[in-house]
Amino acid sequence: VRLVQSGGGSVQAGGSLRLSCVVSGSAYSRYCVNWFRQAPGKEREGVAARDKDGTTTYADSVKGRFTISQDNAKNTVYLQMNSLKPEDSATYYCAADPLGGLSVSGGRCRYSMDYWGEGTLVTISS
Repeated sequence: VRLVQSGGGSVQAGGSLRLSCVVSGSAYSRYCVNWFRQAPGKEREGVAARDKDGTTTYADSVKGRFTISQDNAKNTVYLQMNSLKPEDSATYYCAADPLGGLSVSGGRCRYSMDYWGEGTLVTISS
């Protein structure tokens, strides 16, 4: 299973960015796909997740600003990030959990991730 990320970059606060994660083969429709982020010196945080049936979950810190979506024709899961804040600056990763299901805590798949993308840096300036 391969996860290939694109997008990211630098914008000013209040701006928008979209991240993409192409998920190889049948994993796209069978796995839970999760976006994480990690800022320097901070713990990794689950941001948004899409289960194999299309249901989604978000961390409280991004609700109403971030949207996870998918394009079935392209095997791609997107993270649309609007109203960005400096505290959203981090390296963002997509990951896949083959067991499926969403965590009750929000922003995460239920089980551990077996596959990871390479990460992409997002920098928000004030």
